[in-house]
Amino acid sequence: MAGGFEAVTAKELQEMGYTTHGETGRVAFEGTMQDVYRTNLWLRSADRILIVLKEFKAYSFDELFENVKAFPWEEWLPMTAHFPVTAKAVRSKLHSEPDVQSIAKKAIVERLSTYYHRRTRLPESGATYHIDVRITKDAVRLTLDTTGESLFKRGYRAESAGAPLKENFAAALVLLTNWHPEDMPFLDPTCGSGTIPIEAALLARNIAPGIQRHFDFEGFQGFDAAAFAEMKEHAQAAQNNDPVMIFGQDIDQNMVELSRVNADKAGVLHDVRFKQLAVRDFKTTVPNGVIVANPPYGKRLSDTASVRELYKQMGDVFRPLTTWSQYYLTSDLEFENFFGKRATKRRKLYNGAMRVDFFQYWGRPNWQLPKHLVTSLSDPVKED
Repeated sequence: MAGGFEAVTAKELQEMGYTTHGETGRVAFEGTMQDVYRTNLWLRSADRILIVLKEFKAYSFDELFENVKAFPWEEWLPMTAHFPVTAKAVRSKLHSEPDVQSIAKKAIVERLSTYYHRRTRLPESGATYHIDVRITKDAVRLTLDTTGESLFKRGYRAESAGAPLKENFAAALVLLTNWHPEDMPFLDPTCGSGTIPIEAALLARNIAPGIQRHFDFEGFQGFDAAAFAEMKEHAQAAQNNDPVMIFGQDIDQNMVELSRVNADKAGVLHDVRFKQLAVRDFKTTVPNGVIVANPPYGKRLSDTASVRELYKQMGDVFRPLTTWSQYYLTSDLEFENFFGKRATKRRKLYNGAMRVDFFQYWGRPNWQLPKHLVTSLSDPVKED
């Protein structure tokens, strides 16, 4: 998962009923293959679901080979399995990752060849079982990837220009807010290709983020297709159609159109109102709401002066909305100076290898207006 979101994923798992154990960059929990199906289908902020097969210490390549070979691979991999092996070594005596990778692969091949009585190469013509060997301070962990393409591959996003946030990153940002979909509007004023408002809509509608895609585990031996089909049917039935107030705005009409295409593919086109609108032209009379924005930064920061002018405009327009909670993601650590206000809280995250900060401005909602008045407004976020 993206660096800094371990607590978000842990909370998701805990709300699903699992006991978790956190590590840097990952969250551990115990479960069956049914839980593998369920978490792949439902987790919004995770990258992938890995099964830990074996853990051991290795101080030499001989120890690595023998420990990998000793694992009962035949219980997991059929004779035709395609099993690519990847490796990562950190602060280990076995620091050569290509050697770790080739030795682990050789050990698995030798074990399976003996078991399946193969005198020639294993065919590797079947389903993919991606094996990862991770060594940290001489502690080896063998894992099996059940996901395949990362969980951020929801299946709805078309090709887009620029550097859009990954879907699971966007979902995690929404999960970090205090948004209540039933009675608060949600706004992304620089929506780009629409990922943040689309993920907000999927959350509000209780749409399983993995409902449209396939996973590697569907090719595993012993895969229970009927059980997974039933799980997906229950997920479909759990979706709700309650009205939500979600808005995506961007100055670029081409991006607005792309957002609509993506929202349509995600099944939430009617839940998000996309509009071409410059930040400086935004106005609203709604007393409470949530803003989550991913304005240009980093590699997208082609013109520092103009981007910081955008930050200043955001401050001029949104700073007076003291009953709205506001969240801005940027790698520009000077953001507060141009926005014109210190954040209530800053959260350090990593978008790939790039450090980004999530500047959080917590509003004080005004609930004096009756809820029915707020939720019945026909266009709560408007230009005039």
